[in-house]
Amino acid sequence: MVQSLWESEKASQQLSGLEQLVYRSNLIGTDRRVCNWGGGNTSSKTTVTDFRGREVEVMYVKGSGSDLATMKAGNFTGLRMDDIRPLFEKDDMSDEDMVAYLANCMIDAKHPRASIETLLHAFLPFKHVDHTHPDSIISLCCADNGKAVAKEIFGDRFVWVPYIRPGFKLSKMIAEGVLANPKAELVLMEKHGLVTWGETSEAAYAQTVKIISEAEAYIEARVQPDKLFGGVKHAALPQEARRSVAAQVMPAIRGAVSDAKKMILSFDDQEDVLAFVGGQDASVLSQVGAACPDHLVHTKVVPLYIDWTPSTDDVEGLKAKLKEGIASYKEQYKAYFERNKNEGDVMFEAAPRVILIPGVGMINTGKSWSNSQVSGALYHRAIAVMRGSTALGQFVSLSENESYNVEYWPLELYKLSLAPAEAEFSRKIAFITGGAGGIGSETARRLVSEGAHVVLADLNLEGAQKVADEVNAKYGENRAIAVKMDVTNEDMVQAAYAETALAYGGVDIIVNNAGLATSSPFDETSLKEWNLNMSVLGTGYFLVAREAFKLMKQQAIGGNMVFIGSKNSVYAGKNASAYSAAKALEAHLARCIAAEGGEFGIRVNTVLPDAILQGSAIWNSNWRNERAAAYGIEPDQLEEYYRKRTTLLVNIFPRDIAEGIAFFASSKADKTTGCMLTVDGGVPAAFTR
Repeated sequence: MVQSLWESEKASQQLSGLEQLVYRSNLIGTDRRVCNWGGGNTSSKTTVTDFRGREVEVMYVKGSGSDLATMKAGNFTGLRMDDIRPLFEKDDMSDEDMVAYLANCMIDAKHPRASIETLLHAFLPFKHVDHTHPDSIISLCCADNGKAVAKEIFGDRFVWVPYIRPGFKLSKMIAEGVLANPKAELVLMEKHGLVTWGETSEAAYAQTVKIISEAEAYIEARVQPDKLFGGVKHAALPQEARRSVAAQVMPAIRGAVSDAKKMILSFDDQEDVLAFVGGQDASVLSQVGAACPDHLVHTKVVPLYIDWTPSTDDVEGLKAKLKEGIASYKEQYKAYFERNKNEGDVMFEAAPRVILIPGVGMINTGKSWSNSQVSGALYHRAIAVMRGSTALGQFVSLSENESYNVEYWPLELYKLSLAPAEAEFSRKIAFITGGAGGIGSETARRLVSEGAHVVLADLNLEGAQKVADEVNAKYGENRAIAVKMDVTNEDMVQAAYAETALAYGGVDIIVNNAGLATSSPFDETSLKEWNLNMSVLGTGYFLVAREAFKLMKQQAIGGNMVFIGSKNSVYAGKNASAYSAAKALEAHLARCIAAEGGEFGIRVNTVLPDAILQGSAIWNSNWRNERAAAYGIEPDQLEEYYRKRTTLLVNIFPRDIAEGIAFFASSKADKTTGCMLTVDGGVPAAFTR
């Protein structure tokens, strides 16, 4: 049940009217049962001193493209009420004219564009107004008998407004309905949401919670758990089993939904999802339509429901159903677009944003992990609405044409245009071995800075997690994850890729970087030392690349591997026969994979660094002492020794190698494979020839 989150002491610290509005808005947005991600809007009417020193009445209202849970003062738009009030006398106004008019009412040109529902707030004669999308209220407003049920709950305290798209007409209808009913305490917007108000910010919030709670109590008294979604048809697989199934099918899904642009996936097996996908009525109920206009842009009109009997023995059968289902969904979406398109409309990607699998859960798609999470969060709300609506009557949705008009509504598309432009590695997933080290961590930062999602694989899980935490703090939740992996352990390598598939859907870029180094005169090189180098630098690179190759083939959208070799891949280093031979193996293995990978769009290239001492676990081991001894110098003289032997007289740092990796992984190298790039400052002995 929704509870009040208002804290009087915190609220009293918000001195201005705008600060109080921010506090109230954040509380409303914090509970997604009250308001959808990115949806709803709040307002406050107050008096401010304008640039000429005059006292003017201003309404602050949520600006377009922000989210109530996180918005700050700068996300609100201030508008002069004296300029807005005359609009109430108009009979109608187009969206374009309204937006243009409101732009002239702003008290500060730097404020964001006003919400399309600005006039809803302005026309109501109350100081504080909340428009929300509570699960319980949407359940009521999406039930075929919703208006009759509302009368049972609220008596004559509500105004019911038939569905109409947000804009001037809806705003005026709401205001006229409230003015005509002196007892009105709320407005119910059919298939849309709730409007409440108060004379103070606290009173408005309290009224919002009160109305939601009344609807919740009525619905919960009528929910029959054993009949929920028609009763249980498919029980959920055990947690580990369903996660295993999801990890196995997500690369195939990712390939099937990635057409012109790749998609990032996320997996969700929360209890409400499992209950819904396992219900007798799920296959029909899921196809009725979106529960709320706010959902459409992120979830499309309907999800893809896969008719499959849960079984860990039928993963290949599930893959086949998924590929067939996604192909069919895309064709149906194209037909839907053609039936309803308006002049100038450009079709979005046709693939589903929400995929429902009985016994397993929900898989969401998006241009980033965070976007896929938005689709998932909104479908959780859809499930909650269908749960409530079916407890009251029948769940109903918008017509197909109105659904289309909302999905392709210019004012909704404007919100999407506020998102940052996509970068070179947007929609790409990079798997980096040795992720805790100097080259690995710097490569992660480099790729993430241009949009990538990264997996940091390392035996040193604590170090990899530290890098992941740093990346996420700077670039956003779950842009990086850390996994513990020994590159020589086949089971751990396979498990790490399964974890990657479950986290993001697959992989695009492999940075084969984990390593070690030893130094001994050839005749003193033990079999143990030889085998250690071959195991980590040979077998390890082989296992990481082989499992990536399998996954990339399954995705069928190409891929990219970058091996981190060494100057010693082409130069016979003194007292380093085991290391040099293994590094030469890596470079040739990369060429072999490149030869086989071309037909699948898989590119494989190698970067050859030299003497990367900064942040390196290798150079902080005996290797430093051993290399110094080989050259007859002291360990602390190594950096200068290496600098002086380069033709450019420079030292090489992890960021230099990260740049080479980024080049090979980028579109700039789309037609390059089987290549070696030396990044060593110019060591003549290592010039390739």
